[in-house]
This record gives sequence, structure tokens and C-alpha cells, in this order.
Amino acid sequence: MTDAKTLAYINMYAILGTLENLCELDSEASALVMTKKPVSIALAVTDGPSATITFKNGRCRMEQGIKNCDVLLPFSTPEKFNAMVDGSGSALPMKGFTKIGFLLNKFTPLTDKLSAYLRPSEEDLKDDKFFEISTKLMFYVITVALSQIGNNDAIGKFSASLIDDGVVEVSIKDCVSAGIVVKNHHAVTIKEKPAKFRAKMEFDNIRLARDLFDGKVNSIAEVGKGTISIIGLISMVDNVNRILDRVALYLA
Repeated sequence: MTDAKTLAYINMYAILGTLENLCELDSEASALVMTKKPVSIALAVTDGPSATITFKNGRCRMEQGIKNCDVLLPFSTPEKFNAMVDGSGSALPMKGFTKIGFLLNKFTPLTDKLSAYLRPSEEDLKDDKFFEISTKLMFYVITVALSQIGNNDAIGKFSASLIDDGVVEVSIKDCVSAGIVVKNHHAVTIKEKPAKFRAKMEFDNIRLARDLFDGKVNSIAEVGKGTISIIGLISMVDNVNRILDRVALYLA
């Protein structure tokens, strides 16, 4: 069972938050938002998450909360926001009607490109460059979703309550890393290699990581083979993995 409010936090910070990484990894995505002046879009969900995404010089940055913005997209419920993200709903700006062109011609194609990477076809994944970008973006989505579920989902919060303070590093060897920073049972994902950690889980290669993300291989079996390494405080990784089981449900 999943809940709409937790899904809204995932959609905001894990899905839309990955636009930052898309603009870094994909030159076409970067070109889409190569604006002469910065443009900021704020998204506000009543009784849920809020964030401001600023586009500048072919890059974008997300900040939590409503900052100075050119466009404000309000959502009265988490369900309406989730519908906008999955394409079954839409949003009407409360502010920024003069920026409708940016929303339609820049922001929407950018999110469509992100969707293509996050829900690729088997044919898409045959292209090595596409495969690499898609897998890296999925890695960021999963690691950020992990924190959002640990902070908001009832079952996830129970697992998070058992995690000691400190950093759990999750990485794909020689590829990409993230740190799950836990303090007082609240988790924050840092999308870069942490300076230090109390526990670490590393996938041996990007192909293995992709197969794990797609549910094609069993993580316990891969630990037994040594293709997933776990070091440090094992109990921290165990509880992170319990939350990862919830991630799969929300992202299905």
C-alpha cells in the first residue's frame, strides 16, 4: 500500500528534482533551457511538498520551498500534483501567465525527455549513451526517493527510526555515488560522493545496477556472489534496504 502524500514528495524531489541531473548529463536537455535570463518555476502542494526550480545558462537547480519565482503552479491536493506529474492531469498557473511559452516550449519538453529516460524501451537501452544516462538518472531518483519514503511513508518511517545517525553511501562502482545522511531518524540524500560514511553499499557495475533497478536480478543473490558489497555498520544498510523495497512500490 502506498499513499498520495508520500508519492507527492517523491514526485517533487526525486522525479522533478532529477531535472538538475538531466541538464548536466544530456546536451539536448541543456540546450532546451539555455535562457538569456533566469526563469524560476515554483510548485506548491497544499499539505505537501513545495519547491522552486530555477533555469539558468542551460542548467537548473531545485530548492525546497517557494522562493522568488516567475511562475507559480499551485495544487490543492497531493493527488492533483501526482496527476500532473504522471500526465493524467494539468496545472493552471496562479502567477506567470507571460511565461506560458516557457512552460509549453521548454519545461514540458524537458519533463518529457526526463520521462523517456526514466521509462525507456528495450530498444532505447541498446544505445550505450542512452543506457548510461538513463541508469544514472534512475540511481538519483531511487536514492532521493529513499529519503522521502523514510521521512513520510508510515512503514518507511519505522525503518528509518531504526537507522543510527550517520551517512550511508550508495554507489555504482566507478560511476556515481550518493550519501543518505541520517540525523534523528530524518534522512536527506546528497547527490554526490560523501566525504565519509558509517556504512556503504556498492554495486559492482552499471549493468548490474540496471538489472537491479529493473527487477531482473535478486539483490540477496548478488550479495552472495560478491557483486554487491556491503561494508561498515550492517544494520544501517539492512534498514536502508527495507526502505528500498518501498521505493519499488512507489515507482512501479
